[in-house]
Amino acid sequence: MGLRRFLSLPVAMVLIVIGFVYHTTVFLVIEPWLSLSTAPGMLNAVFFTGLGAMALFCYVLAVLKDPGRIPSSYMPDLEEPGLALHEVKRKGGDLRYCQKCSHYKPPRAHHCRVCKRCVLRMDHHCVWINNCVGHNNYKPFFLFVSYVVAACVHSLVLLLGNAVQDFTSDSEGHSASGGELPVSSSIATATLMKILCAVVLVPLLVAVTVLLAWHIYLLMHNKTTIEYHEGVRAKWLAEKAGHLYRHPYDLGVVKNIVSLLGPTATLWFVPTATSHMGSGLQFRTFYDLPSPADSRSGG
Repeated sequence: MGLRRFLSLPVAMVLIVIGFVYHTTVFLVIEPWLSLSTAPGMLNAVFFTGLGAMALFCYVLAVLKDPGRIPSSYMPDLEEPGLALHEVKRKGGDLRYCQKCSHYKPPRAHHCRVCKRCVLRMDHHCVWINNCVGHNNYKPFFLFVSYVVAACVHSLVLLLGNAVQDFTSDSEGHSASGGELPVSSSIATATLMKILCAVVLVPLLVAVTVLLAWHIYLLMHNKTTIEYHEGVRAKWLAEKAGHLYRHPYDLGVVKNIVSLLGPTATLWFVPTATSHMGSGLQFRTFYDLPSPADSRSGG
């Protein structure tokens, strides 16, 4: 089932763009400009290849991994100790139940109309991975966007540096010869491909940077995209009633980051290091955190 997600035009476009940018950067910019036989050329090639490989690995994981299914045997346990919060319907206050899937919804789970099923900690359905972004594949998705931003910046810096060097060389050659130098078809093709690569990279970098900034904001507040939009309305209703609204899963910036990326900083950029994330059927809330009074009495 997972492999079928690659049979999608948006997914094919992403893979083509990754391959095109990599080929142009390494073989049409780094090799003829810095040379892979020199230390600067080899270091740039290795670093860019590492970014590209990690971006591709994270992308494949985000596409292939199931975002999170609700077990058929799942039932909310209202008497289970340690759980201070059960999400309820806005109207009536009943426990959330999916009529289409015929089962109760765990906290933060939502029904995806595209996937036609409920997804654990659903963030959104992404056409570019032909899959939902949910509990099990959110970290690979987040890291994919992060690595893409870094790779785009590196590639654009190399393209700009190479363009400046080519312009300087052409100017010096034009002055020395007193006329225009003949341009071979291979050089013209390479130049055209580099221009096309820059045309692709600039809007791509803007888009993925905005996307990364958005998900960093969500990460710092331990929200999903769905919860953000729900929270806007919840905050308005709370303030209208004279209450103070707080997102229940916001544990503080440090704990929020750890809840997604993991407790070990050296594994934050490893997409497969997800053992800390749990089953996705229950989540800590700020109600579970010890109050300042409890901390003082315990000390």
